[in-house]
Amino acid sequence: MKELFQHAATTEDLTVRVAVNFLPEQSQPDAGKWFWVYHIRIENHSNERVQLISRHWRITDAREMVNHVDGDGVVGEQPVLQPGQAHDYVSGCPLTTPYGSMEGFYTFHREDGSALEVRIPFFPLAAPATAER
Repeated sequence: MKELFQHAATTEDLTVRVAVNFLPEQSQPDAGKWFWVYHIRIENHSNERVQLISRHWRITDAREMVNHVDGDGVVGEQPVLQPGQAHDYVSGCPLTTPYGSMEGFYTFHREDGSALEVRIPFFPLAAPATAER
């Protein structure tokens, strides 16, 4: 199953895995629109329950324009992960260039209420040459 995920990062026994795919059917290169879908799996390898509270994304396009996106939870949820559990979700990212990248972090709360920043690995967004325009 781990072969599905091209990118991974671990912070204090929490692993974030990412698989990303370009979606030509959602893209319109002639109109300057490209779209990717990414699948994230968050694995709790620690001995305590944690809850995902918020996310921070740094999205960069091919022009080096950076967009910071902050929000509560992921796709409308603030999942609780017991030891040994994983949480999967799928979301998407539009860009106005055929290349870019994403990276960031999640903020989790531990059982004692303390916060933990968990790194989301850097991953490239790259349209195939046939979709560049």
